Amino acid sequence: MLKSIRGLLAASILSAGFAAVPAFADEADAPSDITITGNAALVTDYRFRGLSLSGGDVAIQGGITVSHSSGFYVGTWASSMEDSDVYGHTEVDVFGGWTGSVGSGLTLDAGLLYYVYPNGHVGDANIFEPYASLTAAVGPATAKVGVAYAWEQDSLGGDDNLYLYGELGASIPDTGISVLGHLGYADGAQSPKLLTGESTKAGFDYNIGATYNITPKLSVGVMYVGVDGNKFDGFSDDTVVGTLKLTF
Repeated sequence: MLKSIRGLLAASILSAGFAAVPAFADEADAPSDITITGNAALVTDYRFRGLSLSGGDVAIQGGITVSHSSGFYVGTWASSMEDSDVYGHTEVDVFGGWTGSVGSGLTLDAGLLYYVYPNGHVGDANIFEPYASLTAAVGPATAKVGVAYAWEQDSLGGDDNLYLYGELGASIPDTGISVLGHLGYADGAQSPKLLTGESTKAGFDYNIGATYNITPKLSVGVMYVGVDGNKFDGFSDDTVVGTLKLTF
């Protein structure tokens, strides 16, 4: 069964609400335990674990995260997507978790993600998925390994899904350019082979790309995406995805 992620409407409402809170002079100089970050992006294709959730078309995305100095955080992320009877045309992800050092140069990030489809058939589509990852420096690069597991749910056809992935990224000094490679493996209801008509409930996806920072807050990126399974134009075909992203 097709699963999608991450709207923008929810992120916009949240950010507007935070912007409406006045900043008082006696608070301006005091360090805050709370950090609010956000982003908005335009992508040429919304690819999730190798498969297109926007029908191969452009998607608008954005999110906002509220973090505490203790490492705990909550947030939301949203994307437009291809309209369907089950999922509608918008995905909103709500998440919460904790991130911080766990020794030996390792950073842990663990939490729970809830995929919501507000204009689809909510009971048939929404998905809970716990996740965890470890990040560490490997020479000049940064390596990350992670896992996400969705237990048996009606929205997965009564099945479960395990997703494992690894990433390796690095910044090129004095250029504003960063490169990243990703390899993922899905076993279960969201196997790319299963979702493209094969009987095997397991399969890989991968991507490799680069990002260039035009300014500290504005970046452009390009990424080549590939995935196992039968190839369908605008869904599971290998493609190049471009991104224009603003952070705030």
